[in-house]
Amino acid sequence: MTKTDICFCPVTLTTDAALRDWNGVIHALLSHGTRTPEYLGRVMDAEPEFAMGHAARGLFCLMTGRAEVIAPARGALAKAQSLAQLQSLTPRETGWIKALEHWLHGRPSAAIGEIEKILSRWPEDTLSAKLSHGIRFMIGDSHGMRRSVERVLLAHGPDHACRGYLLGCHAFSLEETGDYSQAERTGLEGLTYAQDDAWGLHAVAHVHDMTARSQDGIALIEDHFSAWFGANNFRYHVWWHKALLHMDLGQTDVVLGLYDAQIRADKTDDYRDISNATSLLMRLELEGVDVGRRWEELADLSEARVEDGCLVFADLHYMLALVGAARGPAREAMTARFARDAAKPGEMPSRVDHPGQAALAGLNAFSEGRYDEAFRNLAHARPAMQTIGGSHAQRDVFERMTIDAGLRAGRYDATETILKDRLYLRGGRFDRFATTRFEQLNRARRIPAQ
Repeated sequence: MTKTDICFCPVTLTTDAALRDWNGVIHALLSHGTRTPEYLGRVMDAEPEFAMGHAARGLFCLMTGRAEVIAPARGALAKAQSLAQLQSLTPRETGWIKALEHWLHGRPSAAIGEIEKILSRWPEDTLSAKLSHGIRFMIGDSHGMRRSVERVLLAHGPDHACRGYLLGCHAFSLEETGDYSQAERTGLEGLTYAQDDAWGLHAVAHVHDMTARSQDGIALIEDHFSAWFGANNFRYHVWWHKALLHMDLGQTDVVLGLYDAQIRADKTDDYRDISNATSLLMRLELEGVDVGRRWEELADLSEARVEDGCLVFADLHYMLALVGAARGPAREAMTARFARDAAKPGEMPSRVDHPGQAALAGLNAFSEGRYDEAFRNLAHARPAMQTIGGSHAQRDVFERMTIDAGLRAGRYDATETILKDRLYLRGGRFDRFATTRFEQLNRARRIPAQ
């Protein structure tokens, strides 16, 4: 039996109770809520032959970027495919199964293609739009994120239950493509429709970070506490954004307090939580702050991830922990694994090859004080770093390390070019990092302060 979910899309479920739980899955996923597994579990307990539910389980596993979820995702795919042989599915459901198959075979771009076919037929499908948005984010396709969302905006009018969440996705894609004013307006509008849209709230926080409006960003996060505090571990990422804004104001004691009390309140090894923590500690160290033994617990967790190889973005943040805690053997193992993966064919190994290997070599060299070599490698990786995924704000830790390596190595002209590129990306707004590094550059060149 086919029913219609809150995205106005067909779904092969037989009972109203299962449909309510499926709608719960959609809402929890869009809001980054804590109950997505609970709702999906209830759907599958009630309707074990729901093929799209099995595909969803597999796709949600892959979104976590962890090696141990690959086997369950394969099992979910096998179950979905076997059920598809026994029943008539909608093209939407078939598309999710094909997307899972492509992604498991190392073809995330092809997975996106299957989801976009669904959106061409059902542009009101916010769930599929969020999936396309999420996979594109993981492979650094910011312009694709924006095109995808803008193709389906008209189908998300004021009567659409998920309009606010799509506006949040639009806000983030606008910010990542440099349209900061429109991103802020869109994100705030989205919150009027979906007050629990943590993603949209965080998109506006990105705008404040990129335009050096730290006080405004802190106020935004504090004034919209209900939008994100009840989220899953994504709330730690919002705390991370708040810490960045305090750091731009020079309030490093506040930053360390947030790190201990919130950002690492739960000592998880989720790569997103590790990336929050490692990138923040590295930023603090670049500013001369003693972070004590905080690297150690991150390195303990990251050592266990050396062989994961799911995402270059995740691997480079594991490496930040390993260099921060001086875990030499684990660093060597990660370097060797990068070399092995880079030699393989496919979409993701190509990212390991470039920019992954150069970036990894740069982090190793930086940690050992070989700043000229660090600069050469990080600068070589830099033009392709967006392809590792993440946001401008997240990748900025590598930009800062590149700039500091250049300053320490005496590569003043090349470093100035990168500083200016970074300033241009931020709409010409000087944050504390840009101000202090231009000052360092001028002192090194013996140019009087202005």
